[in-house]
Amino acid sequence: MESLFCINNEKMMAILGLEKPFQAKIIYQNLVKGIIDFNTMTSLPKALRERLSEERGSALTGRIIRKEEADSTVKLAVAFPDGDIIECVRLSDGEGRYTACLSSQVGCAMGCAFCKTGTMGLVRNLTAGEIVEQFALLSSLGERISHIVFMGMGEALANFTAALDAIKELHREDGFGISYRKMTISTCGLVPGIRKLTELDIPVRLAVSLVSADDETRSEIMKINRAYPLSMLKSSLISFQRHQDRRLTFEYCMLSGRNTSHKSAEDLAQFCKGLDVLVNLIPWNPIPELGFRAPDEREIRTFENDLKKLRINYTIRRSKGQSISGACGQLATETRSSE
Repeated sequence: MESLFCINNEKMMAILGLEKPFQAKIIYQNLVKGIIDFNTMTSLPKALRERLSEERGSALTGRIIRKEEADSTVKLAVAFPDGDIIECVRLSDGEGRYTACLSSQVGCAMGCAFCKTGTMGLVRNLTAGEIVEQFALLSSLGERISHIVFMGMGEALANFTAALDAIKELHREDGFGISYRKMTISTCGLVPGIRKLTELDIPVRLAVSLVSADDETRSEIMKINRAYPLSMLKSSLISFQRHQDRRLTFEYCMLSGRNTSHKSAEDLAQFCKGLDVLVNLIPWNPIPELGFRAPDEREIRTFENDLKKLRINYTIRRSKGQSISGACGQLATETRSSE
């Protein structure tokens, strides 16, 4: 079953056996509004609604098989027809702004040592339509989502074409209408993907999971650094920023005793030179089987004070959704849908 997103009117008409182009437009506009049940698309003829519902079930290929809520965070497990399952998250800033955290792959091949998704390996890439469907499912929960981050399962720049097609679909003026500047792609440092993104000159935000600015330490924790060390990464980021003139974000997952020393702060300050960047300090979200420790408050404050003295622009992000394994680095699915 093919997604109804990232296709044109003619393709939707063919997939659904529609006779009139305006019917495809009505269905698309309903999906954009978060209406994913054909039976509730009341602007369509009843007979058509009934036929589509009987033949296809939901208007989406993905279906919610589990919903968990905590700390104003909602996590959905979504199953696709082939049985593969991904997770996506709706985040709230507590002031009425909602952000969708979307997955780009089933699993991940990057193997970052602190991330649970990496323990799955890469199962497959998601299609552009499957990525957009996550946003539609999160929107169907009832709150207007204004921002999107590609920080769920997978490395978006390793599924470049599908991720960019999804971004363009989410940006469509006659669709969800999300500004490019309200979308953020997160990467572990896949330099060829950063270069391709630079060439396209689409004004999305870029966040880099840095974790360490020391090559030896970063290579131990993040395998990507063995292929694209820090010098190559920084060169690609300088080029990206020259084209975009937008502030970058470095996601700095704090691992107790591994990347929180004074030397670590000095390395980070050196790497930030020549870049307009905000360092996002994220105390590691516990995943017992991975063998790291989250820093205590004293360790966090000491590192924070080092950054202040080094005049690094930073913020501390306390991840929500830990109790439902919905925080940064905690997304993973262990089973396939049997239905």
